[in-house]
Amino acid sequence: MVARPAPPRPHPTCRSPGTPRRDALWDHAAVSTTTTGTFSEPAPSALLLLGRGADLASERGVECVGALPAPGDPSLVERARVARAALGDRAFVLGHHYQRDEVIAFADVTGDSFKLAREAAGRPAAEFVVFCGVHFMAESADILTSDAQQVVLPDLAAGCSMADMAAIDQVEEAWDVLVDAGVADDTVPVTYMNSTAAIKAFTGRHGGTVCTSSNAHVALRWAFDRVGGVAGRGKVLFMPDQHLGRNTAVTQLGLSLDDCVVFDPRKPGGGLTGEQLRDARMILWRGHCSVHGRFSERNVADVRAAVPDVTVLVHPECKNEVVAAADLVGSTEYIITTLAAAAPGTSWAIGTELNLVRRLAQQHPELSVHYLDSTVCFCSTMNRIDLPHLVWTLEELVAGRVPNRIVVDPDDAHWARVALDQMLALPGH
Repeated sequence: MVARPAPPRPHPTCRSPGTPRRDALWDHAAVSTTTTGTFSEPAPSALLLLGRGADLASERGVECVGALPAPGDPSLVERARVARAALGDRAFVLGHHYQRDEVIAFADVTGDSFKLAREAAGRPAAEFVVFCGVHFMAESADILTSDAQQVVLPDLAAGCSMADMAAIDQVEEAWDVLVDAGVADDTVPVTYMNSTAAIKAFTGRHGGTVCTSSNAHVALRWAFDRVGGVAGRGKVLFMPDQHLGRNTAVTQLGLSLDDCVVFDPRKPGGGLTGEQLRDARMILWRGHCSVHGRFSERNVADVRAAVPDVTVLVHPECKNEVVAAADLVGSTEYIITTLAAAAPGTSWAIGTELNLVRRLAQQHPELSVHYLDSTVCFCSTMNRIDLPHLVWTLEELVAGRVPNRIVVDPDDAHWARVALDQMLALPGH
């Protein structure tokens, strides 16, 4: 094995303007938020900094891993500019909404995961697709682009905790449980875009579809229509985010919380009896987003008490009680367009990833924008794509070397494409 050269690292003392130092633990109870313009930066928390604590009260129950790498110094910015110019149209750089500003600055297109994968497929002349996001997104880009295009992920460690909560062997075992319970023939799998290529392929092989947070209600209605309709007795196996599945079924399809059961792959039979599986309408995989799962009813109550006439807008990956307490719920794109159309002077509390909320506050100084949580916790895997890794990736491509190429198994790619094409064929897409 040949060791790859380490990506360049910025000076360790560099940090974003207004960002608190992360080289020491803070007592959150004694630290107030700092305010810049119309945006209140959440205070750092001893509970979540440097991977030294665990939030046992939250769904995560795990550490917020590590301090964020420092932003690039001016020499790195210039190196990125030079390398990007040298590649020209040979490269197409995609930046997910949750990426840092220093990375977004070099993205040709920004968007959510599926929008970016489709944008890549729409640029067949681009030899290299540099995906500044996480692993499952790069997989989707590889599935949708031509064989002549090479998809690159600047840091292979940029995974997704939600996608990793549904391994293919676990899902295949779960399907066997449904077969044994006599319900598999009446069950249609639907997988969220935030899943591995292997899970998308499983869904395609079993006649299901992929969905995004924007079209989950359409995908679920389509799936139920294949097994007798929403008012019938057919079922959907929804993976891997239980909250998106539950929220969509209850708030948009009219099902009840009692119609939903959670399949836990760590327990025999998913922790469910045959009777529970037969009575259920939504079989939800035990998975969640580590960022959106942090938001709580207490966060909503606190921001309403602190900010008069605030509108609370959250992502549907939040827990059901948070969605019920909020004023509005919608996808990342919905959040962006809603704030763009908001009346000047209005106040908003946003329950989604902090990089995006902070960017929205900067883009809309006419609004008062607040982060729904009181403590800092970025998407730690998304934030692995920093300017040093991007510089290293671009310079490697300029030198004729293709680092960190993402290639999906051909059979998985075929069946995942079947499921993705089914999503594209959904009504109103």
